[in-house]
Amino acid sequence: MVVSCLATYLVRVKELEISPVENEAALLLKSENSAFLVIADLHIGIESEYREMGLNIPSQTKVLLSKIQFLCKKYKPSSIIILGDIKHNIPFPSKSEKRDLKRFLEKLFEYVNEVIIVKGNHDGDIEKFAPPGTKIFSSKGKVIENIGLAHGHSWPSEKIMNSEKIIVAHIHPNIVLKDRLGYTFFEPCWLKGKIDIRKTCVRYKTLVKSPEILFMPAFNPLCGGKGVNKEGIVGPIGKIVDINSIDVYLLDGTLLGKLSKI
Repeated sequence: MVVSCLATYLVRVKELEISPVENEAALLLKSENSAFLVIADLHIGIESEYREMGLNIPSQTKVLLSKIQFLCKKYKPSSIIILGDIKHNIPFPSKSEKRDLKRFLEKLFEYVNEVIIVKGNHDGDIEKFAPPGTKIFSSKGKVIENIGLAHGHSWPSEKIMNSEKIIVAHIHPNIVLKDRLGYTFFEPCWLKGKIDIRKTCVRYKTLVKSPEILFMPAFNPLCGGKGVNKEGIVGPIGKIVDINSIDVYLLDGTLLGKLSKI
């Protein structure tokens, strides 16, 4: 089932339809003949950081794979696109993380025919762990049918910025909410808005229009995230978005309203 309140983003760009998946930090790029499952910010190995803090959290690799397998069985994508930060520890992953990374990436080919990785800031040397046939692109991004895909921790390419739609990750967007008793809680969310061409044309000279942009939530719930209504949108992309255009959606599709008003 597709997120109902994100229906305004279910548009066809050339042959592809962008469809966020209800109650999941994932989306589908669909055409008549193929479908891409897009996820981001898996941070495999983050458990070791928690263990250093005294928290005994077992490896979540099997949990992530199980969720991906479920989505692949349900939606039958031909390809998986990972928008960066597959691994967590930089620069040197632990032995267990190396093992989990290799098994994880090999397992994906049991679910789909093609695995595409757009590198994030945690993905140095990810090539060492990827099986043959994995398609790996730099942090400058990858364009599919005029949809620009990048992790978002660094400036995307000119080609990405001239796409009709841009999809990024990196910021692990959460919204900070408070109930009437004063309890505060975080909810992962999608952010949908537009690039501010006035801020952008200084860096991107060929930009002639303001593309729409979608910020993805982290696929791994252990990642936590930034309270975007408290801390803003961090990173280079945050400097060039039209903040007044940003709509906030929960994973179930609920539209909370404009980020600038929350």
